[in-house]
Amino acid sequence: MFFHFILLGVSLSFLHGFHVLSQDDSCADKPVFSPSRLVVKHGDPASATCTICQPGCNFTSPGLETSVGNHVLNGSRILWTVDRMTEWDVIPMCHYEDANATQCLSKLAVTVYKPPDNVSITFAHHTGPMLEGHQYTLQCTVQNVAPVENLTVTFYKGRTQLGQTQIENNTQKKPTNVIKTLDVTVRKDDDRVQYWCRAKLELGPEGPQPPPVVTSQHITGTVYYKPHLEKSSQSDQITVKKRDPLQLNCSAVGNPRPSYTWTLPLAQPSSFSDSVLTVFSLLTL
Repeated sequence: MFFHFILLGVSLSFLHGFHVLSQDDSCADKPVFSPSRLVVKHGDPASATCTICQPGCNFTSPGLETSVGNHVLNGSRILWTVDRMTEWDVIPMCHYEDANATQCLSKLAVTVYKPPDNVSITFAHHTGPMLEGHQYTLQCTVQNVAPVENLTVTFYKGRTQLGQTQIENNTQKKPTNVIKTLDVTVRKDDDRVQYWCRAKLELGPEGPQPPPVVTSQHITGTVYYKPHLEKSSQSDQITVKKRDPLQLNCSAVGNPRPSYTWTLPLAQPSSFSDSVLTVFSLLTL
């Protein structure tokens, strides 16, 4: 019997310690944290002050519960300090009991962030030149970033923004890798254009200003497109005097560089491979 009585006493004491952390919504004068929201980079120091209640109030059993750092009570204020923030999910709770033995509790919203180690961009599942009019997928990889719910990834073509995306419904606090994609249809004007992406942590007004930004390297897209004839001042009908030279221009642009084949009248063999054909005398044809 004595053994069972000791076990029961320890259990009740254990539950009483957690009773301090239960919140009573009927409390009219809850503790107030300053700042009301804390944004801190992982590994940096941090601090906040909890004002237990308004001046002149009666309170007992004040305290601050937290998994990291130290706190000091000075009158109706508690100073919480962290030399080096090493945890990712921190929720400091400041509490006391008022004159009616009502439990009063407030929690400090803490965001611990880490900029990406690296941001890179590639064309997913593709290497080499691309074909005009075809669709390809840009892939932006953001390595070791937290928290991902505050991350915005933006794709660029040169200085033009192609698209922007955010991470939704992800409460992961610890650093993780993020991969975002964007489909693009390339045109001939996109040949030799540079693509890149940017990762930005939008941490709100309490966070660092400007927000942390990491950009990827630039990759150059090569686009193959069919030849297009350049504009020519020549008309479809050309008048030339006998024995005068004749010059025909068939210049075209394309990628890869176009090759040329001329078909001459009178079944003469064609050995011309340049974009411009010069016949020095029409008698030769």
